[in-house]
Amino acid sequence: MTKLNLKPEHIEKLKTLTNAKEGKRYEFLGFALDLETSYLRDLLSKDAKITEWQIQMISVLLQHYSQATQTPKTGNLTKFTDLPGGYAYERAFNQRAIQPIAQAFGDNPAELVEAAQLLGGKPLGYGDASAEISALEGLPVVCIVWGSHEFPASASILYDSSASSFLPTEDLAILGELTTARLVDAKTSLKTKKK
Repeated sequence: MTKLNLKPEHIEKLKTLTNAKEGKRYEFLGFALDLETSYLRDLLSKDAKITEWQIQMISVLLQHYSQATQTPKTGNLTKFTDLPGGYAYERAFNQRAIQPIAQAFGDNPAELVEAAQLLGGKPLGYGDASAEISALEGLPVVCIVWGSHEFPASASILYDSSASSFLPTEDLAILGELTTARLVDAKTSLKTKKK
């Protein structure tokens, strides 16, 4: 377990924004955050060490997310580049969030759905495989993969058009990258369980 650097006001706001179990535990992306102590636990693996990068990114995301206004989903999906200022981060987003999905799941797209389900995701009907993952409460991330058949594998990440009301575009890039990393972690966890 790792303690996040969250202020009491962030914790209180998170309690109202999230689906915290019994008001104390918020689960997202295969993590469990104790809203009483700010300790973060990896639910995918008891032995996994949460990286320094993950600690920093999750702390920043949760601080910014705690300042969000609860906004209903629109049901309209949008590409990252169509978010306000998204074009400025497009190249880095493709390299850090989209390409790793294509590399990890392009040979076997069905594994994307299995991995997403470990993160609380649900299958969708896009591409060769797709899933919607509630990265943070009310803030879904849709991951799509097209397998390597005649062409190299490719992928896409879409957000609900309400995403910008929860986080600034730079944070949505980080959320996409974190979601991708957790999908890869979930794939590894599934392979370990199958052995």
